[in-house]
Amino acid sequence: MKILTISDVESTYYWDHFKKGMLDDIDLIISCGDLHPHYLMFLETMTNVPLLYVHGNHDGKYADIPPEGCYSIEDKVYVHNGVRILGLGGSMRYNPGPHQFTEEQMKRRIRRLWLQLRRTGGFDILVTHAPLAGFYDGKDICHKGFTAFRPLLEKYRPRYFLHGHMHMDYGAKTPRLAQFGETTVINSFRSFTFEYGDPAVRAEAEKQSGNEEERYV
Repeated sequence: MKILTISDVESTYYWDHFKKGMLDDIDLIISCGDLHPHYLMFLETMTNVPLLYVHGNHDGKYADIPPEGCYSIEDKVYVHNGVRILGLGGSMRYNPGPHQFTEEQMKRRIRRLWLQLRRTGGFDILVTHAPLAGFYDGKDICHKGFTAFRPLLEKYRPRYFLHGHMHMDYGAKTPRLAQFGETTVINSFRSFTFEYGDPAVRAEAEKQSGNEEERYV
């Protein structure tokens, strides 16, 4: 199963220069937030494959312009071709805007998932907007990650953790791929395509992660 994961910045390669057949090999699209709803609708229409999304901290417009044809996986375990996908969007709260949470609020969201997780036996992909706290996140409150994600990753050991929010053109030391225990972490900034279960992706993640002391917090 080939997955296209996207976030934060619309790709001109797809939106402005789209050609028929460009995404014919894509089986699933996952948005990690902060993308215009018309962009999501465009990709879903052009590919006719499921497009799953969580909200970013700039996605308040979805209330007025919902991305039709796309499916929100906020606080849900969505199963696609046997792959269990859990969505937890939003960022750390830094102003009164929508889709922002305190650490305690995110913990409560996760606690409310216990029945779903029991029924599904866990999940294979975690989809968020914010990163994991202390793992290539930012130093300012807006870009600080959630500590609450760590127990989820350590208990269920999903194959992948997809997130956005950390723009790779900010000049920060933010790799595309990194490895957290058994989980390959993918920064979905703009777009990234991967084959589910491809060992080369994990190998590259382990290579890019480097030594523990090289990770900024």
